[in-house]
Amino acid sequence: MIHTEVPLSTGRRLLRSRAALWTAFVVVHAWVAFAGTALQGRSFFNDVELYRQWMQAGFEQGAWPVLSGDWVYPAGALAPMAVAALVTTTSTWGYQVAWVLLVTALDGLAIAALLRARTADGSPPPVDPVRGAWWWLAFIAGLGPVAVGRLDPIVAPVVVVALLVAARRPRVASALLTAGAWIKVAPGAILLPLVLAVRRPWRDVVLPAALVCAVVAGAVALGGGLEHLTSFLTQQGSRGLQIESVGATPWVLVGLFSPAVSRYLNVELITWEVSAPGTALAADALGALLPLGLAAAVVLLWWAHLRGHPERRWASSEEFVLRGALLVTTLLIVLNKVGSPQFIGWLAPPVAVALSLGLPRWRRAAWWVLGLAVLTQVVYPLRYNDVLLGLPLGTLALVVRNVLLVVLLASTARGLLRTARQPPEPGPFPDAADATNANR
Repeated sequence: MIHTEVPLSTGRRLLRSRAALWTAFVVVHAWVAFAGTALQGRSFFNDVELYRQWMQAGFEQGAWPVLSGDWVYPAGALAPMAVAALVTTTSTWGYQVAWVLLVTALDGLAIAALLRARTADGSPPPVDPVRGAWWWLAFIAGLGPVAVGRLDPIVAPVVVVALLVAARRPRVASALLTAGAWIKVAPGAILLPLVLAVRRPWRDVVLPAALVCAVVAGAVALGGGLEHLTSFLTQQGSRGLQIESVGATPWVLVGLFSPAVSRYLNVELITWEVSAPGTALAADALGALLPLGLAAAVVLLWWAHLRGHPERRWASSEEFVLRGALLVTTLLIVLNKVGSPQFIGWLAPPVAVALSLGLPRWRRAAWWVLGLAVLTQVVYPLRYNDVLLGLPLGTLALVVRNVLLVVLLASTARGLLRTARQPPEPGPFPDAADATNANR
């Protein structure tokens, strides 16, 4: 019998083509940068302009954030801002171009890493990892200008690389996640599932994280700002209930019909917040619920880990860490009184990595997170005035987006528990020595 190979369709050939992928990479990044600057008159890159002003004050006057006073960001956020400032600190447009190029370069590294994805034993994944890279680009296009015009896009590629190497190099993953947390806090939460996944958590996760923290603290101390090192933890206390947050959803919805709900600009933090009976209580409650929620997530992860693999307490699979990463990042959004659109970017790295590794049962999460990105762009920047003025289209898009976030949190927890009842796949997380031996 003669077997003939079925020719691939043009669409499938393009999806497998690295040249097509990199062409799309350039087009997507050029488009979101153009949309966020020229089409919107640069108004949606205002955060980047704030970074430029901070760097101008630092380079010209010696008034550096953290070193000279309290700051809303962790100290590590100075690094990418200063890199972009090497191009210019005086030109708004020039600094924005430098920032976009920096984000694009980091995204390029993430794409390259996704294309070279390897499973826990060092073997190629069962599917072409290009689909994770394509999904990453689709997510950036879906999220829009905030996918390049904020601080979070600097961190997302770092998290992608950390999750890709977590199975074989947990110490490298821990260091990368901790470094990311010193730029924007969210990556630090991913250490929670990682610390359960390795056999020697103190050596492979805690120690590398502590060393990175010591380096950051030492650098800040040398700059004379040690007393301001943790100021980012307290600077958010004055916030009210941000209008895009999940917790604000009931009042945003009621605001379509009732004048009792007002929307105002928090001038100090440059965020729009909602005010009505009960909003102050809700903001305070979320401040308490967030750490409690993370503690509950740790209990859930620990229980799922033991139930799934009772014979090997401190070993688990890539599936466990990636599901855990999606769980804690979704939790950080749902229980946060802050609701900035760029937070949705926290959800992308575990999905992209899971798709590149060919892990099963991630297709629904991939479509779900992609839909959240598109809805977020509809809310901001496309229909943000609707939200601020209480008009239906943008407001309802925000409500739907927030409801879907809650559903994602619940389904991720359920998926984690379901996966925990199955044997490890593709294999246990080794420590560094085991990984070296396994590759020989």
